[in-house]
Amino acid sequence: MDQLLEELRAGLWAVWNRRWLALGVAWATCLAGWLLLALVPNTYESETRIFVQLDDVLAEQIGIGAGSRARDIDRIRQTLASSVNLEKVVRTTRIGDSVTSPTQMESAIARLSDDIEVVSQGQNIFEITATSSRTDLSDNENAELAQVIAQRMIDIFREENLGGARGEMADSIEFLNQQLEAREAELAAAEERRLAFEAANPELIGGAQAIAAQLAATRSELRSVEADLAASQSALAALDGQISSTPRTIVTPGAGSPQASLAQAQANLAALEARGLTAEHPDIIAARRTVANLREQAQAAGAPAGQINPAYSSLQSMRVERLSNVQALQSRKAALSAEIAGITASQAREPGAAAEAQRISRDYDVLREQYDQLLQDREELRLRGQVETERSAVQFEVIDPPTTPRSPVAPNRPLLLLAVLVLGLGAGAGSAYALSKLGSTFATAGQLERAFGLPVIGTISHTFTEAGRELRAKRLKYFAAGVGGLGVLFAVLMCAEFVQRGMVA
Repeated sequence: MDQLLEELRAGLWAVWNRRWLALGVAWATCLAGWLLLALVPNTYESETRIFVQLDDVLAEQIGIGAGSRARDIDRIRQTLASSVNLEKVVRTTRIGDSVTSPTQMESAIARLSDDIEVVSQGQNIFEITATSSRTDLSDNENAELAQVIAQRMIDIFREENLGGARGEMADSIEFLNQQLEAREAELAAAEERRLAFEAANPELIGGAQAIAAQLAATRSELRSVEADLAASQSALAALDGQISSTPRTIVTPGAGSPQASLAQAQANLAALEARGLTAEHPDIIAARRTVANLREQAQAAGAPAGQINPAYSSLQSMRVERLSNVQALQSRKAALSAEIAGITASQAREPGAAAEAQRISRDYDVLREQYDQLLQDREELRLRGQVETERSAVQFEVIDPPTTPRSPVAPNRPLLLLAVLVLGLGAGAGSAYALSKLGSTFATAGQLERAFGLPVIGTISHTFTEAGRELRAKRLKYFAAGVGGLGVLFAVLMCAEFVQRGMVA
């Protein structure tokens, strides 16, 4: 502990012994530091905050979701500080007054990009910070420029959100209109080709699939007609059998008249035939003989007395109707068979035409689908544009408008002035102490003993004459004046800094 105190005393003595050197180094360091600090321009910062409203019921109904609008706002935030927008800021502020070439414009945009910052605070709030620290401008002009830049960024945000979005919407609708016109022309040409092909090949309308479907439908209809024809022919045959067993006339009953006997015999014969007996059956043979004998007797007796049988007339009418039905079905069957033969012949004769018909039909369907989809997209886009324009699906308001800053945010000159003063004093004391270490003198007797390993008998104190004491006092006054002058200069610089800040409008 004693050795540490001794080293401290020795260091203080070394610095004091070379106090003029320390004072000169301190002045040089402080003057250089304060001069460099004076060359650093003040940086003025202007901030503004924008609140973005994303809720809109009508926008949700037409598909403009909050997520989509949030992505749009985030896109605007990311592109807000783009080169195109920064160029607008340069040209509309005093920054562009000195820009005369593309190179200077690029440099101005690069510097401005470092002076602007856009930050999201939460989901709906954006903070725009603009700074200005240009050496060619005064503090008042830098403060005003920071406020103008922040205000211009708000204007660009509004243009990007409203005017830019509307312009993009109009451009998109115009592009869709052009595409619709092109698709409409292609669709009309495809329709003309299809109509021309169908007129030249009516049997191949619809392509191979339509032809196959038509052939299958015709064959199915033919099978149905054949089934109906078979049923009608069977019914006609049954009706013919019934007619053959029905007498044409009804004989008026008479006592033993030949006609009545003949009619009865014929009825018996018909009944036997209806039972399915063959011509060789004895009953059939006997009945025929009886009918023949009675017919001879009836002919010998003269014309029969009787009237037309109503049942026979009704059966004849039914037969005519069924016969016409059979003939109609036969005609339909022949027509369907001819149609099937014609379709089959067309497929076998022109397979390439069938493929061409299919290709034309496919191209027309594709163009029609594309046209309908583009038409739907255009109407949806137009409705969305109207909602965004009239209802302002994305609304925003300025929470904190940009104001002209009153004090610079950088550099912190009072602190830096003090830091330079402390650094200068430290540099002066350090240089004096370092120089003392390079010399061959000893500040205390203890240092001398440790250096040579010999005991020190005694020390002689420094004595001054009257003239020496006056000279010493004068030098002390000069040294105090030098130190005081350094302090006064520091105080003057501090006052000037605060006065300059107060002068910023």
